[in-house]
Amino acid sequence: MPPTCCACGSHETAIVLDLGSVPAADTFPPVTRAPEGDPAADERHPLAMALCRSCGLAQIAHDDTAAEQPLGVEPRALVEQAERAVAVAASRGWLPGATVREFPSPHGGTWVPLVTGRGHVETSGRASVVLDSFGVMHEPDQRAAWQARAEATEPDGVLLVQFHSLAAIVRLEQWTSLRHGHAAYYSLTSLQRLLSDVDMSLAGVESFDLYGGTVLAAARHGRHAAPSDVAAMLDDESRLGVTDPDVVSGLQDVVDRDVTGLRQWLASRSEEGQRVMGYGAASVAVAQLGLARVDSRLLEAVADASPGKQGRRMPGTDVPIISPDELVAASPDLVLLTLPDLLPELETSYPQLAGRWVVRGRS
Repeated sequence: MPPTCCACGSHETAIVLDLGSVPAADTFPPVTRAPEGDPAADERHPLAMALCRSCGLAQIAHDDTAAEQPLGVEPRALVEQAERAVAVAASRGWLPGATVREFPSPHGGTWVPLVTGRGHVETSGRASVVLDSFGVMHEPDQRAAWQARAEATEPDGVLLVQFHSLAAIVRLEQWTSLRHGHAAYYSLTSLQRLLSDVDMSLAGVESFDLYGGTVLAAARHGRHAAPSDVAAMLDDESRLGVTDPDVVSGLQDVVDRDVTGLRQWLASRSEEGQRVMGYGAASVAVAQLGLARVDSRLLEAVADASPGKQGRRMPGTDVPIISPDELVAASPDLVLLTLPDLLPELETSYPQLAGRWVVRGRS
């Protein structure tokens, strides 16, 4: 049964992507191998995306998982993105006043030092600049979450929100972006509605290449006409159809093709005698590896920079998580990269693996 919208409360929602039951994306179990344990027996949870016909918000249909503390290490790509975003905000006049407050993200990282370095003072109360980078999407009650951010913003202040765009997810067929713990997936169209409900308006937008399409949106209190950059992005989303369930449900058609292709690619490399390991024990890889029935015979291990993940395994599989140093020492023939945005950083950090990185869909 489609869920009630977590933002507007409408019952008019439609399931547009259903991955069935998969392991929780951020629960990395200890390494177990038969007969000690069966990775296939890992607890599973339903994972589906719904789209609200009333407000246009894409959202997780049901989430009965309990979030673990984040184990990840913030990659250089996100650090550099923060620097770019704050520089753009400064150049466009989106850093008014003298105070800053940040709503944190479970993924870690902070923009506060970048803003205080420009003269602002951090506060836990109302602020002239309020920051949210990939944070609000984790809030199950979207209406309350946006109300809290509006109330934290001074009357003449600016709310800055960074999010991975649903338009990019649809355009680039990024179905693996659906994961437990992510309550909402924003288009600028749905964001405009969410802001309107708390009496705020979009004051401008900026697009970045991160994740194939990341948007920085600035909002102010009151009702104002959309500036040209906002209008242009809204028009683009309208043409794409990001609020149309029939369009967004096209993601479902990609799933079988991708997971079948991944397994066939790994099986072919194994038949050729090539050793394949991975890099990035990322939440976006959990459903994909599980649905493709990948095991350590096909993918020997996955390296990750997070010490908290090393010594564990990818959920639903027996594929162990190792350190980057262990990956280099193992010297596999190919390294499957689960997060394409890490490629420049990894090529610089691990020249020993030059020519071995594989990004599915690019090679």
